[in-house]
Amino acid sequence: MDLFEKCWAFTEAREAQEAGFYPYFIPLTDSEGTEVVIGDHRLVMIGSNNYLGLTTHPDVRRAAIEATEKYGTSCTGSRFLNGTLQLHLELERELARFMGKEAALVFPTGYQTNVGAITALVGRHDFVITDKDDHASIVDGCNMAFGEVRRFGHNDIDHMERVLSRLPDDAGKLVVVDGVFSMGGDLARLPEIVPLCKEYGARVMVDDAHAIGVVGGGRGTAAHYGLNDEVDLIMGTFSKSFASLGGFIVGDDDVVHFVQHHARSLIFSASMSPANTAAALAALKVMEEEPERIERVNEIAQTMRDAYRRLGFDVGNTVTPIIPIIIGDDMPTMVAWKALYEAGVYTNPVIPPAVPSGSSLLRTSYMATHTDEQLEHVLAAFEEVGQRLGII
Repeated sequence: MDLFEKCWAFTEAREAQEAGFYPYFIPLTDSEGTEVVIGDHRLVMIGSNNYLGLTTHPDVRRAAIEATEKYGTSCTGSRFLNGTLQLHLELERELARFMGKEAALVFPTGYQTNVGAITALVGRHDFVITDKDDHASIVDGCNMAFGEVRRFGHNDIDHMERVLSRLPDDAGKLVVVDGVFSMGGDLARLPEIVPLCKEYGARVMVDDAHAIGVVGGGRGTAAHYGLNDEVDLIMGTFSKSFASLGGFIVGDDDVVHFVQHHARSLIFSASMSPANTAAALAALKVMEEEPERIERVNEIAQTMRDAYRRLGFDVGNTVTPIIPIIIGDDMPTMVAWKALYEAGVYTNPVIPPAVPSGSSLLRTSYMATHTDEQLEHVLAAFEEVGQRLGII
């Protein structure tokens, strides 16, 4: 069989494009944060992870420009060799302080952070235990590690305990969970997970990509629950609340030092660009100096959750600015996406395998900089489309 036969047989995406129901890889002509332009069509953006609206903050923009003027556009090397700037070290110090941990390590992307940390720590004869709804970067890190992988049902603590109880007492164990789950907007049950991990001798790593800047006063899920000292490792990204690109992990100094010298995704990748590093630093400063942004995005989230439920939409168990509109079947989800797009509302349709079969949804998410008028427009569009399509 020719290796490329699978490519020739893959026709679904082209067929969707021809039918006008292809919602992926859409090029934006312009973006102002809360609104985007596609061609000559302006839409309210409720599909972004720009939770604090910092991509357009003047201090963040200025920091990126000044870093480019000083250092150029790239470090052209890995952190391990020639690619570490004083700027990277300053960002790591500030992150460790902000997150209340001994040390931090910055990676080129969030995906590489999870892959690098997991593969560095989980070796032969070790076990990594994950929630079945964990992010793909966690799944890939587990699959690339030399240890064995075990999974438990989403936020199913009884199932998690059964998994842990069957593992050898003397084996190394790492439990990895999303703090805020990226599709459902719900939180990991850390108050139950942490004690179980202590009981069975497992370490805890929390992916707080969607939590930092949003919950726990901006410091994430562990801080939200008052468990910052009990969680061993916290991972975060710069591509969401930090309005940049990159990722980081924080924890005990010895552990972070080990990851720094064993994470292949760090050692064999070029480092974060000067502009991205400076932008993340500036965004961190804004988070601390303008806490009202964190308050505002959570107020908006509560308003929108309540409004969707009043209209009759199923938003699941979300408690964050990620609000899924659960429709169920694939085609009605795509039809709703298209109708909302035409009504000037940008959402993200999510269908299997990204969610379980029969659980297709429109993923919506909100920014501190959304105006009341924009949100009213969104709700009016959802009400009209929901009624017309029989979703509500």
